[in-house]
Parts: sequence; structure tokens; C-alpha cells
Amino acid sequence: MKTVLINKPFEIAVVDTPKPEAKEGEALLKIMYGGICGADVASYTGNQPFTTYPRIPGHEFSAQIVTIPENDKGLKAGDIVTCNPYFNCGECYSCKRGFVNCCTDNKTMGVQRDGSFCEYVSMPVERIYSGKGLNAKQLALVEPFTISYHAVNRGKVQAGDKVLVVGAGPIGLFALIAAMSKGAEVYVADVLDGRLDKALDFGAKGVINSKKTDIVEEAMKITNGNGFDVCIEACGQSVTFLNCIDCAAFAGKIILIGNGKKETTFLHSILLKKELNVFGSRNSLKSDFEDVIDVIASGKVDVMKMVSGVYPMDKADEAFKALANNQGDLCKLLVNIGDN
Repeated sequence: MKTVLINKPFEIAVVDTPKPEAKEGEALLKIMYGGICGADVASYTGNQPFTTYPRIPGHEFSAQIVTIPENDKGLKAGDIVTCNPYFNCGECYSCKRGFVNCCTDNKTMGVQRDGSFCEYVSMPVERIYSGKGLNAKQLALVEPFTISYHAVNRGKVQAGDKVLVVGAGPIGLFALIAAMSKGAEVYVADVLDGRLDKALDFGAKGVINSKKTDIVEEAMKITNGNGFDVCIEACGQSVTFLNCIDCAAFAGKIILIGNGKKETTFLHSILLKKELNVFGSRNSLKSDFEDVIDVIASGKVDVMKMVSGVYPMDKADEAFKALANNQGDLCKLLVNIGDN
């Protein structure tokens, strides 16, 4: 089968690899579309600390079932599906308590184990979710949506909340959509007008360009001096975390999705003074996948507006290069792996 392989940083090619065979309890899937995640780009550029090489990237994908054993999920050959790509050990303290998204030995497809940028994969049946009539491109967007949806659930965002999302990349935009699906009034901050325009297109109540204006002053204007009920950090930068602390209301919530790479220094007593609730968020759960599929199927949001381009499999290297050099004009890129 044809496979996209990162041999080493900045060296990517389409090569031939053996077609997998489904083991007991597994289905054989034909991959249709794969989305390129920031983690995949980090593997491509050599900035992903958990990646070893050579590595098949990809954990955002849609597929068609080729073969599948009898199951109680109603899944059958020919169905268009998506999958949970986080392989938990089942034995650690987190897994035993049901927090499988926080497995201490988690192996995510495309990072610690080979991913979905190939024509076929075998997957355990319990990790496969019915697409409920969604098309293959929509289903390739489910996994990144679940990351933000899980984060919004962590902070128990609810109707009437005033929410600030800091960072309008794909995960920040999905956080906007997720919070709106709960009935929240959502504002988005970023330094790029193009991304803020995209946030408005998705229904943001308002936007803040934090490069052109003081984000804290604008936050207080919007909230009548109270601060936001919830601030969602979707950049992973020190300054944006500190922005969230300053923009949050007393007794407010901060939800961290962005994966930071630098240390942050601050006087922690501000967390006590404001009695802030700070939530870390990692991966997602089966329930998040099922809920996100329902949200997209409801037609209340057009996730395809998230897609900036679709590349054929033999041009996958161009897609990775484009995102590695993205100046903010690109959102989500898909690779057509097997949709003929």
C-alpha cells in the first residue's frame, strides 16, 4: 500500500509498505481523508519530543470499513467512520480510574506509534465510531474538534457564560464552536486579523486583536469590568496564559488546551486572590467523539469552513511544507488518501 512516511525531520515521501492484516477484534479500514495536526507538523520539523523516526504521521482521519467482525455497535463493511487514535494501556492508575485520556503510557497514532497517512489501517472495533451519515471530509475533522469539546466540558461551560478564547488557530476555533454549542457568548483574541475574521465567520460575538490593542482593557470593556466567566488558552504561550489570568473574572475558570513549550513565571497568589479554577485538558473520550459527531450532524455548524485546502496523497509533502511555513492564513489542511 501507499504510505506517507517521515524518514527524519524535513524528509517526507510516499513509499510502499505492507498492507496490514486485521487481528482478532479488529477491523480493516480503508483511509479516506487525513487532517494534518500541529503535532504532525512538529514531527515533520523535528519539534515533537515524543516522535521517533521513521514515522507514519496522522491521527485525524476518516475511513471506510473493509472488513469487520460481528459487533454490537451496528458497524458493517462499507460504513464511513472515524476513530479514537489514543491507545491507552488499561493498566495505569489513570486508566483504572476511567481517565483513559490521561493514560500515563498513552500512545497516539502518528506520534508514539504509526498513524493513518496510509491506504489501510487495522483498528480495534471499540475505537471505531459510526459517521452517522457525515461525509468523509467532515469525519476527518471530528478528532481535532473533540480536543476542544473535551476542554469545554472540563470547564463545564454553560449557557449564559461569557467566554474568551485566546488563540484562533484550528483548536481555538473549535473551542469557539464547542462553547457556542453549550449556549455561551464567545469572544476570540488573536494577533492575526485573518484568523479573527474566521472566528467571526463561525459566530464569535466579538474579537480582540491583542497586537493592536490591550487585551485586558478590551476584556473589561466587554464584561463591564467583571472579567470573563471562562478563559480558554489555545496557544500554549506564556503571555497568553497570563492574559487569561488577567482577563478572568473573580471565581472564574481558565481552561488550558495549548501545549506550552516554555516555562511561565508569575506570582501564584493571583490565583488565590481571584479564586480561579484552572483546568488542564488532554486528548478526549469516547463520549466526546459521539457528541461531536452529533453536533456536526445537527447542521448547526459547518466545519468545512475550517478547511483551507485538500491535497492529493502524492502531494502530502507540499501540505506539510505549507503548514510548517504558515503565517496564519491557513487553517486546516486535509490529505485525500483514498477517496476516489
